[in-house]
Amino acid sequence: MSEAVVLVTADADQFTCNAYLLLGETPTLVDAGTMPGVARVVADHTDTLDRVVLTHQHSDHVGRLDEVVDAFDPDVFAYADHPHRTEAIEDGDRVAMGDERFDVVYTPGHATDHVSLVSETRLFSGDVVVYNDGAYDDGSFGRTDMAGQSRERLITSLKALLERLPDSVTSMYAGHGDAFHAADHDDSVRDVVERALSRAELRQPKYPEE
Repeated sequence: MSEAVVLVTADADQFTCNAYLLLGETPTLVDAGTMPGVARVVADHTDTLDRVVLTHQHSDHVGRLDEVVDAFDPDVFAYADHPHRTEAIEDGDRVAMGDERFDVVYTPGHATDHVSLVSETRLFSGDVVVYNDGAYDDGSFGRTDMAGQSRERLITSLKALLERLPDSVTSMYAGHGDAFHAADHDDSVRDVVERALSRAELRQPKYPEE
């Protein structure tokens, strides 16, 4: 597979989500982040950007969307309405990104418009599940203590994600923390998601200040 995944916000010195560039037949940016100059980083790797796919529209995921749209005029795929949205996506849709096609899985709880993207080899999980963060290592979940969020709905979303996660998925790219590659660990992507689910099901505050 010729496709590569580039973390274009790797050099950010302020809070941002992870924004990932998929190279290949359909150059795609998953989320835009908040790092000034993110469009220049994308341009270092590709002359064209076919589309931006948003996992959700929290400010740390769409802060530089204007910049990216101005630079590349891509189609913008999103679950919820947005001034830049050109394509609405729903649960069960399939979206071409890079050299693969990804199933859209509606995964609210952290955000009402949250989706995850699942191919035969990769999971882009946004903030519904992350590998590591300030709360847990080896399987954590998005916070659910703010307005519009729901721990119960997030738990349901994690279960739905597991039902639709092929065993062939070996890499997980989350909105925060490190990417996870099963080849570098004893766990599988499924193990990580199941661990996040078990922790969410404890229904304890994720952070002490909650």
